Amino acid sequence: MSSETKKLKKNSSQKPVLVAIFAHPDDESFGPGGTIFKYSKTHDVYILCATKGEIGGTHKKLAQIRAKELKNSAKILGAKKVFFLGFYDGTLSNSKYHNLAKKIEIKLKELKPEIVITFEQKGVSGHLDHIAVSMITTYVVKELNFIKELLYFCVTKEKRKKFGDYFIYFPPGYEKKEIEKTIDISDVWDIKVKAMLAHKSQLKDAKKVLNTLEKTSKEEDFLLFKDK
Repeated sequence: MSSETKKLKKNSSQKPVLVAIFAHPDDESFGPGGTIFKYSKTHDVYILCATKGEIGGTHKKLAQIRAKELKNSAKILGAKKVFFLGFYDGTLSNSKYHNLAKKIEIKLKELKPEIVITFEQKGVSGHLDHIAVSMITTYVVKELNFIKELLYFCVTKEKRKKFGDYFIYFPPGYEKKEIEKTIDISDVWDIKVKAMLAHKSQLKDAKKVLNTLEKTSKEEDFLLFKDK
């Protein structure tokens, strides 16, 4: 166990633990930010981020900027700590899978979460880094008996249609009947918005996403991992 994690464990409450695992800074707030904040009231929440979003702009110090923005967003969402896993944005290819899996496994064994949140297996937006993180997280979680629930953040077909095309292939979303867990975030919507806007280097995207989300129900939807 790392000295950093030992210190967190020593100072932690006796709450159960939730770990959210993403590819880039802003995935946490653009995605299930309201849910993360709600769980922070009953759980110690930690965020694992595979990259620092280095190619999400042109500033020469973008990695440091985006890392700081994620830490600010995480604080707003009630997370206790962000762990960066040291991979470069856009490079989570086949050759990286086992290295990333090992780093995720080490942190999960240290933090012992009851609940893990990540992307659904199409990556929500079809981003290949998202898909890799979802697949690798699933690979690790299914071998760890202390994890009771793996939640895959997803979007409904209704929400997907409002976003329009974004990447080369943006998956169609899910029928409401396929959704297995829905969390009402209307009462914490202002927190989600504040966390999204903490990503100042991504403000254009944040405002675009918010403009779309404002037209939909204030809910966050999840699929459940079935092999536990």
